[in-house]
This record gives sequence, C-alpha cells and structure tokens, in this order.
Amino acid sequence: MPGRLRARFSRSDQLTERPDFALVGVLRVPQEQQSPGVAIARRIGYAVVALTVAVLVVYIDRSGYRDVQDNEMSLLDCIYYATVSLSTTGYGDITPFTPEARLINVLVITPLRIFFLIVLVGTTLSALTENSRQAFKIQRWRRKVRNHTVVIGYGTKGRTAVDAMLGDGIAPSDIVVVDMDPVVLETAAGQGLVTVQGSATKSDVLRLAGVQHASAVIVAANRDDTAVLVTLSAREIAPKAKIVAAIRESENTHLLRQSGADSVVISSETAGRLLGIATTTPNVVEMIEDLLTPEAGFAIAERDVEPGEVGGSPRHLSDIVLGVVRDGRLLRIGAPEVDAVEANDKLLYIRRVSA
Repeated sequence: MPGRLRARFSRSDQLTERPDFALVGVLRVPQEQQSPGVAIARRIGYAVVALTVAVLVVYIDRSGYRDVQDNEMSLLDCIYYATVSLSTTGYGDITPFTPEARLINVLVITPLRIFFLIVLVGTTLSALTENSRQAFKIQRWRRKVRNHTVVIGYGTKGRTAVDAMLGDGIAPSDIVVVDMDPVVLETAAGQGLVTVQGSATKSDVLRLAGVQHASAVIVAANRDDTAVLVTLSAREIAPKAKIVAAIRESENTHLLRQSGADSVVISSETAGRLLGIATTTPNVVEMIEDLLTPEAGFAIAERDVEPGEVGGSPRHLSDIVLGVVRDGRLLRIGAPEVDAVEANDKLLYIRRVSA
C-alpha cells in the first residue's frame, strides 16, 4: 500500500496536491552550507568527548571492574575498556562485577556506546534523514511564505534581476526561482534562494512557488510566447501582485499588457539603443550602467516625501529628482502637475551608493 501511494503521488501532475515528502527534489528550501572538513572535525570531537567521558566514569569506579587475571585497573586499562566497549568489540577480558559498576555501565556506558556509534555513522544517517529534514522545511516554508518575489527563469536576465534585488538589500529567503534546468537551480540554491523545478506555464508550479501570496513576479523567460502565457497564468493566480516581464520584440508589448503585466522591459531594443549610443557617446552608456548597478556609484531609487518638502518644487530639493509618482501614475519632472509635491507623493531620485 505505501508503495502504491507513493507511486500515485509521483505520477500526479498537481504538485500542490502532493504531500510535502513528495515535493522533495521539486521544491528546495536552502539550508546553511557547512564545510565537509568542519563537519568531520566536529564528529571526531564528539567521539573523543564520548570516549573521554567513558574513560572517566570507568576510572572513577575502577574498583568495580576486574580483568581475567584479577589485576587492579590502571588508567590504560580504563582507556582500553572504554574503547572496546564503545566500539562494541567487547573482548570480555575486563568486566564489571559489582552491582554499582554494572548499574553505571547500563545507565552511562551503554548510552555513550549508542552515541558513539551514531557519531561514527553520522554521514550515512545524515544522508538518510536529508529527505525528512527537507520535507519538514518545505512544510514550514509553504505555511509561512508571504510577500516574496517569484523569478520565472534563471537565465541571464533572471540572474541579473536577482543580483539587483540582492544588491538592494532584499533577503535571499524572500526570492523564489522557478526554472526547469536543475543545473541553474543548483546555482540559485547556492545563493540561498528557494527553488522550484518545473514549467512556469503550469499553474500548479506557480502555486507551489507561492505566487498567490507573492508581492511581485518577474517573468524572465527565454521566449516571448512563454512570457505571455506565464504572465497570464500568474495574473489569474495573483490579481494584486506586481508583474514585471521581459520580452525580446516590442511588437509583443501589447500582448504582455493585455495578459496583466504591470511593466514590460524590451531587452533587445534596450540593448540595441545602448549599443548605438556607445558608438558616439560611450560615457552616457557608462553612466546608465552605473545607475543600473546598485552596488556602487549612483542608483535610481524611490522614497516618500518628507513633511518639510510638501508644497515645494521637486527641482529645488537636495536630491536630484527625476519624477513623481502620484496616485500610482508616474509624472516626469517637467510635467506641469508636479510644480509642487504633495504629502502622498513618492519621489524617484538619484541616490548615492557607497562602494
């Protein structure tokens, strides 16, 4: 029965209906990375501590032990007995004979023996329990994930988008990457990102990524038709999420808009313009790249209007203001409506970024 049940879940196309243990390998929640050398050294340390405790216990109660020749137990004898006892070798040449020694052996030495064995086979146990730990983390993540960003596609555009978000201070745990390539997902998991393996054109894959609870969705698919389909599915699942999509051809912009995208980035035309500008004014391209790189130099940012700025002209502020967002609509700095900023406005300005 358990085998048939597992097979049924493995064949199911509805990922969201699977139990958490059946999602291991599809949904991956990152965990803290640890050096193999550190892990081995830690296990050796645990084993040495267990052996030391066992030696001390036997040495303190050495009068309750005897060897085959009835000699008095020395420290070396205690070390020998503790070693062969914890390793379950048990030659029988040294044995506890008093009730006290036998009781201590049952209550202390035996648990230490079990602990010692667990440490020795810790690598095997770790591999066997990895699926259980991952299933528990998946269960906890699915229950708590809210207001995150889902990135569809982890190619060049997707990776650059993630790098920009990380540079802006967004926590890796607040980013979920969806892709079909396990190799690129391994790279994403190495950055501490939650990953989902599957086609984002399927609504159950999007639901597994928590799109219904996401605050933003970035569609960075390699094909425009895929981007349209993914955007349509994401908008149906998450009516209030902000959806940003990248496409290659401008003629598909209206399709993305109709599918529910809030913003559309035309990657090929943007790159083409920069290439054309670079032939005559390369410094302009360098400045644009500086503005788009959040780690150093300058960056375009958004902030609320401060109380002391209400009623004033955005041109006279200490920051270089490029535009004003009013009632969800972007107004350029030269528009007559923004001669004076209002309390609920947001300012798009150039921010200085420390290296």
